[in-house]
Amino acid sequence: MLLQLSAAELGSLIIAEAGSAHLPLTEMLIKEHSDAKGRPPSPGDLASWDNSIPVVVKALLDLGLDEVEVQVEVDLPHTNSAVDLVLCGRQPSTGTDSYLAIELKQVRHATVDPRCPIAVDLGFGDGKNKLHPVRQVQRYCEYMMRYLPHLREGDDRLFGVALLHNARDADVEALFDLDESDHGFLYTLDDLDRFRRVLTSRFAAASGKRAAEALEHARREPLLKVTDVARQRSVTGGGLTLLDEQYLAFDLIIRHLEKTAPLTRFNVGLFYDPDAAPNPALDPGDKRVYILRGGPGSGKSAVALELQRALGLKGCEAVLASGSHAYTETLREIMLSTARRGEQKRMLDAARRLFRYFNSFSDNRPDSIDVLICDEAHRMRRSSTYRWTPKELRDDERPQALDLIRVAKVPIFLLDDHQSIRPDEVGTADYLRELAEENGYAVEMTDLEGTFRAGGSKKYQGWVQQLLGLSGSDPVTWRPDGRMTLTVADSPEQMERFIRERHLEGSTARITAGFCWPWSNPVGEQLIDDVHIGNWRRPWNVKPQHSVSSAPRSDLWSTDRRGIDQIGCVYTAQTFEYDWNGVIIGPDLLFRNGKFRVDRTASHDPGFRGPVDDAIVHRCIRNAYHVLLTRGVVGTVVYAVDPETHNALRRLIPGTIGLQNFDGAQASLTAEGPQLPPEYKRRS
Repeated sequence: MLLQLSAAELGSLIIAEAGSAHLPLTEMLIKEHSDAKGRPPSPGDLASWDNSIPVVVKALLDLGLDEVEVQVEVDLPHTNSAVDLVLCGRQPSTGTDSYLAIELKQVRHATVDPRCPIAVDLGFGDGKNKLHPVRQVQRYCEYMMRYLPHLREGDDRLFGVALLHNARDADVEALFDLDESDHGFLYTLDDLDRFRRVLTSRFAAASGKRAAEALEHARREPLLKVTDVARQRSVTGGGLTLLDEQYLAFDLIIRHLEKTAPLTRFNVGLFYDPDAAPNPALDPGDKRVYILRGGPGSGKSAVALELQRALGLKGCEAVLASGSHAYTETLREIMLSTARRGEQKRMLDAARRLFRYFNSFSDNRPDSIDVLICDEAHRMRRSSTYRWTPKELRDDERPQALDLIRVAKVPIFLLDDHQSIRPDEVGTADYLRELAEENGYAVEMTDLEGTFRAGGSKKYQGWVQQLLGLSGSDPVTWRPDGRMTLTVADSPEQMERFIRERHLEGSTARITAGFCWPWSNPVGEQLIDDVHIGNWRRPWNVKPQHSVSSAPRSDLWSTDRRGIDQIGCVYTAQTFEYDWNGVIIGPDLLFRNGKFRVDRTASHDPGFRGPVDDAIVHRCIRNAYHVLLTRGVVGTVVYAVDPETHNALRRLIPGTIGLQNFDGAQASLTAEGPQLPPEYKRRS
């Protein structure tokens, strides 16, 4: 939240001063925004603060609601999305806490995409559709209700509106076709009297400070992780609450399936008629390829699982494929865990049918799968040929991506351009788009801009990319934004103690490391302590195709609590997240002359053996650390083996690990720094 003041206090700040380009309120918000986010506000932000907020404040003052508290740019828990305004006060009839979420839009004209009624062009001139303002505020309210239990203590504590105060009804007429609800009503310049009636129905002429404080300090429910979403796949209303671009992409795909099924030669299963004659294979021009690109924690896997779940509830069987062994086997294991006695074999067959690998479609007929959701598509290989591929199916020249497009009536790819970690992984958005268009397929690409990891800190994600040289900019000092914790450990022993204490407190916590030590097979039931730094020695997670009774399988390392006893590698950590993330930077990544450089000779990754170009190895190692450094939901602790690199991290990261004593109890290691995120709760 950038600012909270009463309507009366804001009244003096929305009076223009001679010679000033902005209102006093806007000047105040510019400073708060720059301090909080480390960058200047956008022109859109400035215009909203100068022109939109005063409309609401004046309405409150005119109605005598001077004591209603106004919160500006209210962060949603665990994500970088924010509500423009939240008004806090008391219900006129009961005196209980009352809240109104407001999305402010300065648009004067709006058109709706004929393919999707929630995709709208708001006249920004960027050629990109935005989520319908009503649906946007509805999703924000739903998200707040989900993660803020305080709002669920009353039946109607939270109300939502989209206010288009410059627009006439006739110029945005199409926006009114979307159903409204208590969490989303639409008001325009022609409806300001109705908007004012909403204010008087929601708030009494009494102080809103109590309600504002209750909301600001309300307990946050923990973020649902990918595995939580998977476990809720059969639950109506389960899964994550998708926001903004996530929800727009999700709805666009669903509506495409619903509209094309009865009207074209598509048969996507939603309108499947078992007695109808089978459709012929689709011409390339009939098929649309969807590409969803987003960074770590942007909700790619959430969208994938929600698509599969939503289609399943409609009777359509969508297959989810990936190139990750850990991800695929974890999803299969979760589905198998729901089997009743005597149904394990049937459930296992279903899990293997619904969750597959990219290289398992070579023998499928064209268009034999209704919907194919390719998650982790950055792990796409050049071809599907591998050592166990039957001779008659081998084709080293045919791209794996074409195999997947060929077998699906509706192929969907979700990826991050900076998460390919093997030399033969080629999945980028540009590669897939060019390949699809060269073969005559239409492409629909969406960028997922939000983040649900690192406390919703987009700033942290950008900082990691700068640190690793992935963004074209040099590393800079981390400036805490209050959303997540970043600290440096003095030693691997200190890191392990800190991570274990978070684990014992009930948080999910893991340690990972760069692939700079051998990875041995277990000897009998004993894992080998391969990762050694000085006198500190620990084993890697169990190798694939091996098992020991005291540790989880490699594919379950991120989700089984026993994984705390092993060090994870990038192949077992990718896709997953945990609250606290310990990362050991090995000697394959060295900080020299103000930036990181790669030393491939220090890597033990077998994928880099042989005549692999240095540039490819360097890209893979940087991408691997990009994956490792972005697994944390609440905080990340780093340690570098190389002394010069470790000292550089100390200069770049102000946070450290400190020893605290709580009320005479045994001393505990805690994250110390200028700011700590609200999710980090110390013991009392």
